[in-house]
Amino acid sequence: MIDYETYVQIRNFVTRDHLKYSQIANKMGLDQRTVAMWANENRYRTRKTAPRTSKLDPFKDHIIQMLERHPYTSRQIYQRITEDGFGGGITIVEDYVRKIRPPKINAYLKLAFAPGECAQVDWGSYGTVRVGSTTRRLSFFVMVLCHSRMMYLEFTVSQTMEHFLGCHQNAFQFFGTVPQKIMVDNLKSAVLKRAVGCAPVFNPGYLDFANHYGFSIVACNVGKGNEKGRVENAVGYVKKNLLSGLDIPDFSVMEPLAKQWLDTISNVRTHGETGKRPKDMFSQEKPHLGRLPVSSYDIGQTSQVRASTQYRISLDGNQYTVPAQLAGVRLTLRKYPDRLCLYHEHNLVARHVRSYDRKQDIQNPDHSKALLEQRKKAADQVIYMRFLTLSDKAGEYYQQLGQRRLNPFHHIRKIVALSEIYPKEQVALAIEDAIKFTAFSSEYITNILEQRSRLTKEPGALHVIRSSDLLNLTIDPPDLSVYETGDKNA
Repeated sequence: MIDYETYVQIRNFVTRDHLKYSQIANKMGLDQRTVAMWANENRYRTRKTAPRTSKLDPFKDHIIQMLERHPYTSRQIYQRITEDGFGGGITIVEDYVRKIRPPKINAYLKLAFAPGECAQVDWGSYGTVRVGSTTRRLSFFVMVLCHSRMMYLEFTVSQTMEHFLGCHQNAFQFFGTVPQKIMVDNLKSAVLKRAVGCAPVFNPGYLDFANHYGFSIVACNVGKGNEKGRVENAVGYVKKNLLSGLDIPDFSVMEPLAKQWLDTISNVRTHGETGKRPKDMFSQEKPHLGRLPVSSYDIGQTSQVRASTQYRISLDGNQYTVPAQLAGVRLTLRKYPDRLCLYHEHNLVARHVRSYDRKQDIQNPDHSKALLEQRKKAADQVIYMRFLTLSDKAGEYYQQLGQRRLNPFHHIRKIVALSEIYPKEQVALAIEDAIKFTAFSSEYITNILEQRSRLTKEPGALHVIRSSDLLNLTIDPPDLSVYETGDKNA
């Protein structure tokens, strides 16, 4: 049977375009016999076809009655109607039972909570987010007060214990109060073990945290996540209303975004269940909530680590330095969501801002000082030994330098350097002369060496050239008449 629109198209192809039945069938994806039948019909009409009969028809009412009395399986029904004369196969019975069997609908109690009685918490996740030069899974923590539906939301890139407790702390600060009890799913951060009919075994860290803030932990029954339906709905609401279609350039934008969304949308909307704004109901619920303790709980998680030979520890794909003298030493690590603290024999030896990037080398310049000083001392020792080989008086000269100079190594380095320019014997002689003259400085040694290098040899005796042509010289007697003339004029 075709619809009216298909009938009109067939008629147009025939009367207007003069196409053949085979061409119309190919064009429209229909059987050629169907096209031929409707091409000759002058008007569209609904064709009534006789219903097909089935071997199961005489037994259908009986099958319905059986299913109303008891949820029989298809196999059980097939066996019973076969005894009553059914001659078909089991497949037709299974198809019919599947079609008419009443759906199973579980009934749930609608939970009601008094003001301040309970809050529900849960994690959600939504794809990945950019963190520095890498990407990490985007997680978010939700806490909902069951009476008012007031919500707290925080985004993280990890769901470890320190983040779980830290989100609780931040939620309590956001509300300014603590509920009487918190309902959780059976996640490992809260419940270590849960079996049907047995009391849950709570995580000791979470239990201690609960005792500090004065709330009790309520774990949902196994496979009964609906018992915390308020937070389940809140997680879905965050995904649909805030995150769906959101372009997230970097994780750093998530904290202000969550705060703005809570203040302008989530907690000021008219809730579909209560018909009131969560913010207005919270003002009525707040007096029934508990007070925050005077001191906050230390949420740091402790583990043992060993520093590498390059005096670093690894966490989250990054490396952090410790003092160089602790290379290869076993240390205690305290992890917080925003920082790391490292201890050796109960003393804090390193503290770093925690990075969620990857392959980062986070250094504290002070951690290398001891190693650099050690290397400097080793280099100074080598220079000192070379200086002692320059002269038998070198040790005495060094002692005198130490008494007169604040930094004797500065001077012996220069003297050792002079030994690479001048012969070792000259340097030794200069040191001995400097001791005689009480001249204790590298500048004095330099002057002595320079002066001695500029000295020239003393001139020898004058030798007259004994050439015969120069020895037989004839010299004319002087003319003294000029003196006589001068005397007369005087």
